[in-house]
Amino acid sequence: MNNASIRVGVVGVGYLGRYHARIYSEMPGVELVGVSDTDLHTAEVIAQRYQCDAYDSPDALIDKVDAVSVVVPTSVHEQVALPYLENGVHMLLEKPVAPTVAAATNIVNCADRAGVVFQIGHLERFNAGIMALAEQVKAPRFIEAHRLGTFVERATDVDVVTDLMIHDIDIVLSLVQSEITHIAAVGLPVITDHVDIANARLEFANGAVANVTASRVSTKKFRRIRVFGRKSYHALNFVDQQIELVRTGERKVGEKFPETISKQITVEPRQPLDAELEAFIDAVRTGGQPLVTGHDGLEALKVALKVQEKIHACQN
Repeated sequence: MNNASIRVGVVGVGYLGRYHARIYSEMPGVELVGVSDTDLHTAEVIAQRYQCDAYDSPDALIDKVDAVSVVVPTSVHEQVALPYLENGVHMLLEKPVAPTVAAATNIVNCADRAGVVFQIGHLERFNAGIMALAEQVKAPRFIEAHRLGTFVERATDVDVVTDLMIHDIDIVLSLVQSEITHIAAVGLPVITDHVDIANARLEFANGAVANVTASRVSTKKFRRIRVFGRKSYHALNFVDQQIELVRTGERKVGEKFPETISKQITVEPRQPLDAELEAFIDAVRTGGQPLVTGHDGLEALKVALKVQEKIHACQN
């Protein structure tokens, strides 16, 4: 598409989708054509705010846009996404890809056949800290991730595994690059009817291990990951996007153990959603491969669903 203005729409302008609309409306070289929501009043409010058209049908934008963000409940991803993909519309689909592997596979295969840019909304891959960490970490041996948040009345149609933990599952898979050989998990519902707090241990064929915890019922937000290698580890705070490198130094004369050296790695923070949408539009414009492909999203979903299976087995 080179320098031509890219026509974009947003399907679903609830809690997250309205941010997509705002960012697109401010993005150079992009025309926000319209927004769609089953609640027409909500769509009209957002459309008026960002000077575009409003619709209440998810299919209304198909012949009006080059690219679309689909930000609707996971349960209707397949129903909403397929008509756009079949008509050659580039798509950013919020995670998880779908509620089942079969539905997700159908969506991904459809995108492949259509030859469109198909990006999955694993937002944390666009966290500046994670992007810097991915460049520095080689052959991680142990990963410990905590994603804890207070309860917010959104995404209650899914559990904490496919709502929050899947972010860190995706990150772990991108860093380790090895097959999972064993999964152990535990989780409990606390406020909703679904699991609200969970922990999973992922063991990989190359010997790496990841311990991942997610909660949406904590009293404060805490999002951190530590990645351990030989004689060093990187610690990232997702919120401030800063990295601390801790490594062993020299062993001084007379000392039994080497000294521990800590170093702050400077990262220029930015809003991950801005980076995610800019990367999507850039891929649409250049025809490049997105950072988080449909196949990446499918693999993360497969692991998340296996974690759910382990949790349910423990509950029965």
